[in-house]
Amino acid sequence: MTIIVNLDVMMAKRKMSLNELSEKVGLTLANLSKLKTGKAKAIRFSTLQLICDALDCQPGDLLEYSKD
Repeated sequence: MTIIVNLDVMMAKRKMSLNELSEKVGLTLANLSKLKTGKAKAIRFSTLQLICDALDCQPGDLLEYSKD
């Protein structure tokens, strides 16, 4: 079971850099980088909400479930 984070895909669709997203949501580049690379172990709903607001997307656009 794997959760895939498609943050990089949504950022590319919105033509937004990691720096710009970091400024909009108030998260560090390090934390956003962990999410972007799929190395994060968890995400708070409040963080997910901020990212969705900044990227004008739904949680399902960012997160994908895959059976291994």
